[in-house]
Amino acid sequence: MSSDLFGRKWTLFAAVVAFTIGAVIAAVAENLTVLLVGRCIQGIGGGGILALTEVLIADLIPLRERGKWMSIRALTWSFGTVLGPIIGGALAESAWRWIFWINLPFCGLGLVFIPIFMNLHQERKSLKERLTAVDYLGCVLFTGSLTAFLVPLSWGGVMYSWGSWRTLVPLIIGLVGLVVFIVYEITIPSRPLIPMQIFQTATVALNYLACFLHGVILWCILYYLPLYYESSLGYSAVIAGASILPLTLTVAPLSAATSVVVSITGKYRWALWSGWAVSTLGLGLLYLLDTDTSVPQWIFITLVPGIGLGILFSSMMLAVQASADPSFLSITAAMAAFFRTLGQTIGVAIGGVVFQNRIHAEFTNNPRLSSMADEWTQDAAGLVQYIQNLPHGVLRSDMETAYAHALDIVWLVLCGAAGLGLVSCVFVKGYPMDQAFKPTQGIKSGGSEEKEVDSA
Repeated sequence: MSSDLFGRKWTLFAAVVAFTIGAVIAAVAENLTVLLVGRCIQGIGGGGILALTEVLIADLIPLRERGKWMSIRALTWSFGTVLGPIIGGALAESAWRWIFWINLPFCGLGLVFIPIFMNLHQERKSLKERLTAVDYLGCVLFTGSLTAFLVPLSWGGVMYSWGSWRTLVPLIIGLVGLVVFIVYEITIPSRPLIPMQIFQTATVALNYLACFLHGVILWCILYYLPLYYESSLGYSAVIAGASILPLTLTVAPLSAATSVVVSITGKYRWALWSGWAVSTLGLGLLYLLDTDTSVPQWIFITLVPGIGLGILFSSMMLAVQASADPSFLSITAAMAAFFRTLGQTIGVAIGGVVFQNRIHAEFTNNPRLSSMADEWTQDAAGLVQYIQNLPHGVLRSDMETAYAHALDIVWLVLCGAAGLGLVSCVFVKGYPMDQAFKPTQGIKSGGSEEKEVDSA
């Protein structure tokens, strides 16, 4: 990854710069094209920040102590996920541009503090050596293929049908490109973008699968649960954002507590087993959500998957790093973050496909709704606004019920994904947490070279 060549410090700084520029472009956008450009640049920066957070913790902290520091990160994530939906919901209803402007003070802190306080050791190489070591073709193949695969997932069933050539052609090109990328990485570059050796053990591959499934489940819930509150229960955007607090307030504290326990005990497989078991149960319970679900009922129902997903949040990252080849620790940690982020994108797309098919069937089977089936079943968020603008009556009641029943199938699909995670984690091998600590870009001490630290 680029931070191995150009250093964690300046790669992180560049990621914050990209995130800042993207936020400004999106905030001043006067049309959808400019807004999408800004969001793309912001996404590049945000992806770099997410990946480098994992890499920096792995570089700076011995594995046995890493969980305690991950718990601090989990608490900051908790703070953001609690306030984010509420603030975002309020701004979306009044001044949407401030959804982007509000990022700038935090970006400013990063742009000031990173150069001043992040004093890390880095291998000394000339700029020419670093530039010639970059796997340029691998970067182009990976970025282009992944983009070609993910973009149609975002518009499939909304802008264009899933059977349209505009959706199928880029999907196929993306998949073929990813296969070509894998073959290329295995056979040609001396310093590949993604060394395929990191996937050679079944345990690492299963841990990556778990990260992917966790991303699919968590962000699909975070996307569709507020829509359920708005459509089937009639809540406003602000109240819907506040209503996911039982989930978000559970995920991060459980993640923090699990990280500390793993650091103390040196064991992590118990967290994988219990986390997936509780997540599977909790996602099954979401099937009980309906138009007449009371506030105490949905609070206690959504607490259960929050507990399971919280237990998994940091324990999976520790499992990946414990099973990693020490010489590939940074890329292994970064790939764990990548698979979780990939799961976020694909999870919402999968939820969209399932929802659209089911809501169309619900509308078609209802005589009062069948005439609107084709028009209003393509966009889950757009349908919410239509329902909320209807006067209270039989038609609105039918649409609220149809929406809740369509989401029932989404919850069951996510329950199946959690069940797959539960089955896969049974085969994950446990590795010792007391491992030799050899940071490649650790903290400088008086300008001296890093010394090997044995955490055992």
